[in-house]
Order: sequence, then C-alpha cells, then structure tokens
Amino acid sequence: MADSANFLIVDDDPTFSRILARTMTRRGFDTRVCQSAEDVPDLLTQWVPDNATLDLKMGGASGLTVIEQLRALNPDIKIVILTGYASINTAVEAIKLGATQYLPKPANADEILTALGSQHSGDADAPVAPTPMSVNRLEWEHINKVLAENDGNISATARALGMHRRTLQRKLDKRPVRH
Repeated sequence: MADSANFLIVDDDPTFSRILARTMTRRGFDTRVCQSAEDVPDLLTQWVPDNATLDLKMGGASGLTVIEQLRALNPDIKIVILTGYASINTAVEAIKLGATQYLPKPANADEILTALGSQHSGDADAPVAPTPMSVNRLEWEHINKVLAENDGNISATARALGMHRRTLQRKLDKRPVRH
C-alpha cells in the first residue's frame, strides 16, 4: 500500500505519534507528525499527505477540524480518526466530514492500515450483531454524546445528566464497556 505514499499523523500523544511514525516509515511511507490540529496548515503549504490519522480529542482543536483542509488539497486522501473517546455521535460526524474510518484507541499499525484500505462505501453484507448493545454501553454512549454537546465540560455535563460531578468523573475514568 505504501509505495512512497505520504502519511500524516496528527496526535498530541508524543509517544504514540513517535511509535506510529517509526512503524509507518519502516513500511515505506514518507511520514510527518503534527502535535496539534493548529500545526497542520503550516505543514500543508509544503507537503500533501495521501493518508492520515487524526486524533479526535487533543489539547486544542479536534482532529475533525482538519478533515476539510486535507480533502481540499487531496480529494483522494484516506483519513482514519483515532480516539480514546469513542461514541456513535462522533463516529457519524467524522464520516460525514469525510473520514474513511473511525477507530478506538489503542489501535496498532495493522489496524490502521486495514482501515485505510477499506472502501468508502458501506458493506451491505456486513453481519448484524445478534444482540443489542448492553445498557452499560448505551449509558457510555449517551454520556459521551452529552459531554461532546457541553464541549468537554464535566460540571455542565453532570448538570445536564442530573448526576453528581464526581459520579460522572468515575464513569468517565472507566474504559468504554463492551457491547
């Protein structure tokens, strides 16, 4: 897949970025790293990526904010959104904005390359889960949706959900529950 293709990593986690960049470079990609969404426009003046991984939630702007810029420069770019804050709401938004795929962290290079190789169109033969999402998973999705609506403000989210702030923080500290 590489054949000297350009690969952009936008992530504020320096350890993850360094490891992923080294792995992608070894696989033949010309790899560049930006530590924030705000750094991307400067890089794009001199270099155009063919593939990108964008962190959803960073210290500054979200990775979603650079999808349009990347697509304007290269309409064929393949973009994977990576996040430790997976929710249905943000996955749908990422795909609407033009991301190719959406993966929860931690994701390894093989998973990322598989996602980049996926088609833009859906798979009508994709298996349907035999059981619905668990109540705990539905709660996790709802909490993250309300948190996104409140721009990550824990206190405002707790008020909107009618729950104590510390209870909400404990729920958010747990890893997402399985389906």
